[in-house]
Amino acid sequence: MKQRELGRTGLRVSEIGFGTEHLHGQPRQTVIDVIGEAVEHGVNYFDILWSYPDYLDNLGAAFSGLRDRVTLTLHLGSVVTDDGQYQRSRDRDACAAVYADMLHRLGTDRADVILIQWVDKHDDYERLLGPGGLLEVARRIRDDGGARFIGLSSHVAPVAERAVAGGHFDLLMFPINPAFDRLPGIVDLEAVPETITPGQRIEPERLRLYQVCAGRGVALVGMKPFAGGRFFQLSDRQKARLTPVRLLSYALSQVGVSTVVPGAKTTEELQAALQFLTATDEEKSFGAALSESAWSLTGSCVYCNHCLPCPSGIDIGGTLRLLGVAEHGLSTDLRSQYERLPAKASECSECGQCAERCPFGVDAPELMQRAATVFEP
Repeated sequence: MKQRELGRTGLRVSEIGFGTEHLHGQPRQTVIDVIGEAVEHGVNYFDILWSYPDYLDNLGAAFSGLRDRVTLTLHLGSVVTDDGQYQRSRDRDACAAVYADMLHRLGTDRADVILIQWVDKHDDYERLLGPGGLLEVARRIRDDGGARFIGLSSHVAPVAERAVAGGHFDLLMFPINPAFDRLPGIVDLEAVPETITPGQRIEPERLRLYQVCAGRGVALVGMKPFAGGRFFQLSDRQKARLTPVRLLSYALSQVGVSTVVPGAKTTEELQAALQFLTATDEEKSFGAALSESAWSLTGSCVYCNHCLPCPSGIDIGGTLRLLGVAEHGLSTDLRSQYERLPAKASECSECGQCAERCPFGVDAPELMQRAATVFEP
């Protein structure tokens, strides 16, 4: 499996990671089988959400002997109550105790990432940064050797951007799929309206968040690529031909994404995601399918490469990715990446073939002129 840099951490992770939340409640042997198969197929990034004892004990058994082959992200910010209910918590002592128990049950003394979870409100973000907040707890755990890096999860772009811009976090976990990218404030497909206005672009707040992550070297981990499986419960009009492979391809094509973490509770469900590894370019190609669905992102470049081939040899999607990030700050690294492209934006002949092929009506020749102005002044 291909790997990508996990932001500025220096770690390399599999493009397809794994969200383990759906393994809660499954028999131990099922958990062992799913984790083992994922690792054997090259999956090395695992997100561990719950703090239920049986869930963690099963994962501990599954990762036994595999710890040196995997990157583990453990969540901080929840507790299991005496009556067995899982709930969010900002109690520093309780959360620290839960985290220590997670490490113990998983059979390891250190996570790769400690991730402060469910930060969706500005006042919650301010509280976790304040004296005695969870960021202070996470830093202490990291400094004591219980984690290597600190991350945060959010479902709300403005809150997430504050966290990324603040410089406190190495990783952001955020939902990425074409429905959420299109509809402002949507974090659950159950909230999607029956009637959807055609021709809407990617929400600017979300696109800017992805670009800021890339510009600052904060790893972007895409969660909910299938919207918790709800994509496959939608009408044909809404989902069109958006298969698991195409939805994964969409998420991985977005700016700044290091890995995407679909979930599965059986080996059969895992295989649906792992089909990405052997899928053809056509099976991964999401541009036409997305343009036919209710989530058509008219006017937005989603880096699907339907515009290629370019007669001048320009990597149009790659150039536009760099342009989007550069418009939030042009760094030496961005210039170096641009210099490594096979052809420069200034070599565009303005033949218009790319614009004719684009399913979303993007004026690529005009954007090539803008890229040339930014990168080749």
